[in-house]
Amino acid sequence: MGAEAAARVDTHQHVVPPSYAAWLRELGIRAGGLPIPTWSAPAAMDMMDDHGIRVGILSISTPGVHMGNDIEARAKAREVNEFAAGVVRDHPERFGFFATLTLPDVDGSLAEATYALDELHADGLVLLASNAGIYLGDPAFDALFDELHRRKVVVFVHPSVPMGLEPVPGLPAYAVDFLLDTTRAAVKLAASGTLERCPDVKIILSHAGGFLPYAAHRVAPMCSATFDVDEGLARLKRFYFDIALSASPTALPALLAFAEPDHVLYGSDWPYAPTPVVSRFTNGLDSYALEDSQRRLLNHGTAEHLFHRIRRVM
Repeated sequence: MGAEAAARVDTHQHVVPPSYAAWLRELGIRAGGLPIPTWSAPAAMDMMDDHGIRVGILSISTPGVHMGNDIEARAKAREVNEFAAGVVRDHPERFGFFATLTLPDVDGSLAEATYALDELHADGLVLLASNAGIYLGDPAFDALFDELHRRKVVVFVHPSVPMGLEPVPGLPAYAVDFLLDTTRAAVKLAASGTLERCPDVKIILSHAGGFLPYAAHRVAPMCSATFDVDEGLARLKRFYFDIALSASPTALPALLAFAEPDHVLYGSDWPYAPTPVVSRFTNGLDSYALEDSQRRLLNHGTAEHLFHRIRRVM
């Protein structure tokens, strides 16, 4: 493992607070078809050490905290955010965290964003691509994005199960539907003008942006008020992309051909992606021919630019 690979910042690493895991299991809820894993800081750091990850930025995964009740969601968001902040306090040189909000509850999200950013010193926020069938970029969420723009927040977008889409028997949502959910959110954000109205919100798309890099030229006209391909592509290139589960011989070339060189970040998706899967994709990245400058940006340079606190501990 080279020096650059040994200095990775993992922007797609999940935390699973024990009480949160127990709550989901009691409800019989899985993460898009995946069982809820057991998590601990020592296990996370062991995985990180084995893959050259210096810092992991933690977030909870789908289904988030909103199961239909605003009051319950606000309490659960506070609970998981306090837990993640405690992990960072205990290991400030190894972890950061994206705070969880309560969408589609906008008022609760605004309140929790204020608390998480001002009191818990979150490194950014995690939003699900769709929330009760409402996608990011919908006018219902404008007040939240306007506030995040004012605060210059980094937003990590994680997919969920698209509402209203009938599952294919035997095909869990995480395998294919997650990619669609992310792509839908990206196109909606671009088409709605949210990216232009809120340019200081830096948005990271999970899993290489779903299908977006592969289909960018096809969907670009939908991202322009005048159906102009170049304008649409320029909007889509504003996004940042992590490479979680995507450092393959087919996905990585498409991503790197589309994304700006300083808009690609390392991601593991651990522990929902078990350690052998993380190893496979990380080895795929390390064996892929990249210029030294591109590898440096991908492994840690872009993350250090986005997260000032992380830069100080690298």
